[in-house]
Amino acid sequence: MDISELAYSLDTVWVLLAAFLVFFMQAGFALVEAGFTQSKNAVNILMKNFADFTIASLVFFCMGYGIMFGAGNGFMGKEYFFLHGLQNDAIPGLAFFLFQTVFAGTTATIVSGAMAERTKFGSYLLASAIMTALIYPIVGHWTWGGGWLSDLGFIDFAGSGVVHTVGGVAGLAGAMLLGPRKGAFNPDSHVHKGHNVTFAGLGVFILWLGWFGFNPGSQVAASGMENANAIALIAVNTNLAAAAGSLLGMLLSWMKLGKPNIGMTLNGALAGLVAITAGCASVTPLAAIAIGAIGSVAMYAGVTLLWKLRIDDPVGAVSVHGVAGIWGVLAVGLFDPSADFVVQATGIVSIVVWTALTSVVLFGVLKATVGLRVSGSVEDEGLDTHEHGVVAYA
Repeated sequence: MDISELAYSLDTVWVLLAAFLVFFMQAGFALVEAGFTQSKNAVNILMKNFADFTIASLVFFCMGYGIMFGAGNGFMGKEYFFLHGLQNDAIPGLAFFLFQTVFAGTTATIVSGAMAERTKFGSYLLASAIMTALIYPIVGHWTWGGGWLSDLGFIDFAGSGVVHTVGGVAGLAGAMLLGPRKGAFNPDSHVHKGHNVTFAGLGVFILWLGWFGFNPGSQVAASGMENANAIALIAVNTNLAAAAGSLLGMLLSWMKLGKPNIGMTLNGALAGLVAITAGCASVTPLAAIAIGAIGSVAMYAGVTLLWKLRIDDPVGAVSVHGVAGIWGVLAVGLFDPSADFVVQATGIVSIVVWTALTSVVLFGVLKATVGLRVSGSVEDEGLDTHEHGVVAYA
């Protein structure tokens, strides 16, 4: 085996391992969402997290990947549908496809948390299909597929905007059209008490681990000194941002509530991870700490604002992924000397506007046709029994 064949093999294995880590994030999302919500809806949450990845895998194979990475125009790609004509490059095309598939699944899963405990299962499946077939791939094409944002020099290395902001904004649209859960803004309501904080904590640890595939894997190579140095920097930046975000979440809750709060500590870590995802390959470790810490503050502010606006987001998905994601994209323009802040701002505004408009149309159509929200009696008794005929805890 010559050097070029060895590099091809090593890079392929690296990308596949990273894809496997990102896939395992589905377990993390499921545990976080289930842990932070009521026991009577745990089966429904597990079903959604299984089903949205199942749908994402098939829909992205059929058309999402082609729209995202196929040659076309500045708006969308127009080839590789059903992977027809897929080519090998520095790694096998199939390896790159799988890596991108798990990213698509992540975007769909983010929406689940914001719409938890009151969404019809069938409607959620339809929404997941449209998200991964059209809404997410078009943004991905703009940035990673040779579209108009990449031509401007927009930087979003691993997806603070493309993945997390898209998921967060879509989740916000869904939550607004659904309306809040019963008792969501009653401080004495049991709705606010997650049924298993241990699940939530374990889920965040799994997500933190998975992010070492999410961010370093986006280098899409590991062989050679340049790639080795790159993935080492990305991994360090990823970890430092998460640590800073978690610490700030804990300290902010301690100051505001009088005691360090586990929910804000966990979501602080996730906000730090989301925020560093755009610039993890191009900022210094010290900058990564600042980006993660500010990302946590942004998340906390987002949670507070949504509460005041009476928008119900059971797990904080909109603030963690949407608000911290927007900050992460803008942070590149502040901390990366090669980036243009105006271009970064243009990119994130475009992503937010596109996702908001298309998501409102998507959820609005679903609401007007098949229905988006379960009935009041189903919500009271729990989605597990009515939607799936099974309870999590017999």
